[in-house]
Amino acid sequence: MSGAPGPAPDSLELAALLCSRVCHDLISPVGAIVNGLEVLDDNPKPEDKEFALDLIRKSAKTASARLQFCRLAFGAAGSAGAQIDLGDAQAMARGHIEDGKTTISWNLPRLLLPKNRVKLLLNMLVIAQQTIPRGGVLTVEPLGEGETMSFRVSASGLNARLPQNIADILSSAELAATDAHSVQPYYTRLLAQACGLSVSLAAEGEAMVVKAA
Repeated sequence: MSGAPGPAPDSLELAALLCSRVCHDLISPVGAIVNGLEVLDDNPKPEDKEFALDLIRKSAKTASARLQFCRLAFGAAGSAGAQIDLGDAQAMARGHIEDGKTTISWNLPRLLLPKNRVKLLLNMLVIAQQTIPRGGVLTVEPLGEGETMSFRVSASGLNARLPQNIADILSSAELAATDAHSVQPYYTRLLAQACGLSVSLAAEGEAMVVKAA
């Protein structure tokens, strides 16, 4: 956890931790593709073959969506000073997060923003999603206008909860030791600081709200 004693990770360790996080997100769908191919290799019955093909199709779609999201949320996503279309960010967020349980209500205008602000928004969505483990609605709203716009992401769902460890990582006054489990909120805080903002997670009524201001 970020609150554990020890030095903050250097750039090399941070890169390694983020790579571990991306690999964790991809293991499940890629593993399902491999399982489906193994079924096909065993000369399955017609019904088993169709099941395997359906599993491969769905898992490949999931893996592609996660790769595109991770490339933007964690990757370089263009040269220094690049801007990213919020419409593209919306499409990637929906592809990665929306499923039968969770939907996104996107209330941002379509415009270009500095890439770190867009990366910050996507990471805020990841944090908000973790507060509604049984699914619900993530509502994305702007704070301010233009290139200095920041964001508010509200998560509402059955048994919404506040992960105190994540809230502490976001609000801590000091950069401290982290690991593969806590690197994503840690990285979110670094992105906020790079944008001249601070990011927080708190309960507001029955909703859990991630805010950058």
